Amino acid sequence: MLSKFVAASALSAFVALVAPAQAEEAAKQRFTHEGYTYVYNVKDTKSGKVISGRRFPDAVAFNLSVKDGKVSGVSGGQQVTFKVDEARGAASN
Repeated sequence: MLSKFVAASALSAFVALVAPAQAEEAAKQRFTHEGYTYVYNVKDTKSGKVISGRRFPDAVAFNLSVKDGKVSGVSGGQQVTFKVDEARGAASN
């Protein structure tokens, strides 16, 4: 459950920062939530967006795919799946 929250937090920050489509690949982005700092990249692909990065200070990796309003992927070695709407507002900058 915690991994789903972490992934939702990362996606929430992504939605807030990258909601308008960007023509160029974004530089690394970051946000802080509950004492952890999340550093990640967002890439546009043919099938949607890919969000990948690490949570610090423990350097836990996450890799998420966003397509058709759904998020799926791996966070901290665990599979996660949830709707984009579930992640909105889960993180604060």
